[in-house]
Amino acid sequence: MRNRNTPVATEGYPFISAGVVITVVLCGLSFQIYGGFFVLTVLALILTLFTVFFFRNPERVTPEGESDVIAPADGVVIYSGKVKEPHTGKEMEKVSIFMSVFNVHVNRAPITGKVVDTFYTPGKFLDVRDERATFENEQQGLVVETAAGKKLVVVQVAGLIARRIVCYAKTGDQLTRGMRYGLIRFGSRLDIYLPVGSTVKVGLGEKTVAGETVVGTIS
Repeated sequence: MRNRNTPVATEGYPFISAGVVITVVLCGLSFQIYGGFFVLTVLALILTLFTVFFFRNPERVTPEGESDVIAPADGVVIYSGKVKEPHTGKEMEKVSIFMSVFNVHVNRAPITGKVVDTFYTPGKFLDVRDERATFENEQQGLVVETAAGKKLVVVQVAGLIARRIVCYAKTGDQLTRGMRYGLIRFGSRLDIYLPVGSTVKVGLGEKTVAGETVVGTIS
């Protein structure tokens, strides 16, 4: 998997490089041609620094606990309850985490297990806080099976601004709880579906930290 030891996610390098080039060019113009370019230079620098901030990739300390499900994303819990999971058609416990543009966007595996299925659904780019996004927005999902035979589904949902889902995991891959497995640009939602009977440990409005916050326990 990518981005294991990089302070900035590799997907951000092209954007950061472009920002640096534009900032340097504008800086040169502000000194050689017209002082008004100074304002544009400052704006370009701010945008470049924000891009670095957006693609930051901090280290996390994942708690131990074989049955614990860890938050796959930084953000705020905007939904928690029983639903019918669209891909498998089974009733499951769903937790949705909303990521703003200020959150870390590197996503982490919620549990240790084998990827037994993956799915991609093209679609719209509705605001991810709208529940219609569950069925209508572009999304990328993984079905992960634990050593005990329990299956969990984690879904990256594209949003109003986020137009690019990145997922490194493939069918057959072995994931370790807390490992980086993808990201979404620029602000979106992660849905976690736990087997019925699991205990959800986060509530609406609660903030989560990817790779650290325990969102539930599989019985």
